[in-house]
Amino acid sequence: MGAYGGVRQSLGRVALWVGWILSAAPILLMAFGAAMVFVGSPQMRDEFVNRFGYSASFAPILGMLELGCVVLYAIPQTAVLGAIVMTGYLGGAVATHVRIGDPGFVIPLALGIVVWGGIYLREPRLRALLPLRRG
Repeated sequence: MGAYGGVRQSLGRVALWVGWILSAAPILLMAFGAAMVFVGSPQMRDEFVNRFGYSASFAPILGMLELGCVVLYAIPQTAVLGAIVMTGYLGGAVATHVRIGDPGFVIPLALGIVVWGGIYLREPRLRALLPLRRG
């Protein structure tokens, strides 16, 4: 190990911790969203049907998909697959908000960016596959 080996290892630990902290936001927010679907909140049902224009019968399906995304993303062995699937799910959320002219599309868009920022810092193999370069 050269003179910079310890520094690289230390930066790796910091990146891992920051990655998990960033990853906690989409995990918690999406788990909460799925829980609201399963609880059957009247406010959630009203938003889902009247605001977004979806049938109430789709809510449990989307809740299961959302929870599946969270589980895949939270498990280190499946986290990259989880990030990919979660990106698709959040893309649908962005499209739904844009379709009704709601500026709230920024929230799932930002959440998708955080998903990839978190996994990029958590997963050294992903950093090796997609290196950020200067100049």
